[in-house]
Amino acid sequence: QVQLVESGGGLVQAGGSLRLSCVHSGRTFSTFSDYVMGWFRQAPGKEREFVAGIRKSGSGTRYADSVRGRFTISRDNAKNTVYLQMNSLKPEDTAVYYCAADATTALLTPITAYRYWGQGTPVTVSE
Repeated sequence: QVQLVESGGGLVQAGGSLRLSCVHSGRTFSTFSDYVMGWFRQAPGKEREFVAGIRKSGSGTRYADSVRGRFTISRDNAKNTVYLQMNSLKPEDTAVYYCAADATTALLTPITAYRYWGQGTPVTVSE
């Protein structure tokens, strides 16, 4: 079983920055480097949406159009951790941010591509 624990959320003013972290753990035959990792978010009253994804080696990334150029996803396989650096935050970035993982998917963006999910960390961006 895989556990994902997010941290780093909070309240920030528009234009500010936050860095989210997600630590991957659990007793499996796979290691962290075997997992594609993604970040998703869900704003109040809206569907959960893709934010960013990163391939196992870290060499390939994808971003939602709404965050490209402002957010950066990265991973440290030695620390079993994936990060989401969020800069130039806007009020519309307010949401609960979820970390997701999957060991078999070749895709980064679909929600259905990911088997494991964290509990989420809230991000609030004020005007």
